Amino acid sequence: MNSINLTLILYLTTIYRRKYIKLNYFYLKISSSFLVFLFLISGCVNSQQDLKTGKSAISNKTIVVGAKRIESYISILENKSVGIVGNQTSMVDDVHLVDTLLRLGVDVKMVFAPEHGFRGEADAGEKVVDGKDPVSGLPIKSLYGKKNRKPSPETLADIDVLIFDIQDVGVRFYTYISTMHYIMEACAEQEKLMIVLDRPNPNGFYVDGPVLKPQNSSFIGLHPVPVVHGMTIGEYAKMINGQGWLNNGIKCELKIIRCENYTHLDYYKLPINPSPNLPNMSS
Repeated sequence: MNSINLTLILYLTTIYRRKYIKLNYFYLKISSSFLVFLFLISGCVNSQQDLKTGKSAISNKTIVVGAKRIESYISILENKSVGIVGNQTSMVDDVHLVDTLLRLGVDVKMVFAPEHGFRGEADAGEKVVDGKDPVSGLPIKSLYGKKNRKPSPETLADIDVLIFDIQDVGVRFYTYISTMHYIMEACAEQEKLMIVLDRPNPNGFYVDGPVLKPQNSSFIGLHPVPVVHGMTIGEYAKMINGQGWLNNGIKCELKIIRCENYTHLDYYKLPINPSPNLPNMSS
């Protein structure tokens, strides 16, 4: 065999081996991609099963809302005058947060009512007026209305700490997050501490919808976020601060009491209807 034939054979053998390796690599890539695809699909199915059964995708532990973690914030309230922004969802087990703190000797001076009122009895858009809570006897200050959205310096003069505890549902047009914005702004301007008792987002496992354009901002949508934003109320408060969305970019002194054992993969069934227009989880 001459040198030319030997060279040709070696060349053809090399080409064949390279093609064989490339072909096998191609099939290996397809097989690997397919396995990854199957893994992701099975993960999604399992996650959906977790959502349906109500079990955490991370753990089977019971979710503990911020309000229930009293040991994490009760010391902050010692010898302080306290205002509470809340409604019918502001519960510690079966007792309202206001009644819970009063029983613990906290000096609660006033409660602030968002849309639907302090006890959640007003319809959407219905005027919420100042009044007196028949259960605790505390004065109620309305935060719903063009003139009432932000507490005045006079209203907060005798308040040291404001607590925000309202169940949100994770959608942009829900006015509770707008109320929180103005409370944060008032606290920042008057140098008051604001405590947010966090609660799970029942729609916290996804984000959806267009981002609001700044020129369309209103009380039913203040911030450039998607329709379904995926955040808890505490996370949203931190975003308001971090993005400088308060007036002139001022910052609120903020303390978040986080939920325990909650992740954004968890299904959370609302124990109390957050508003008259949301009577159940499928509304």
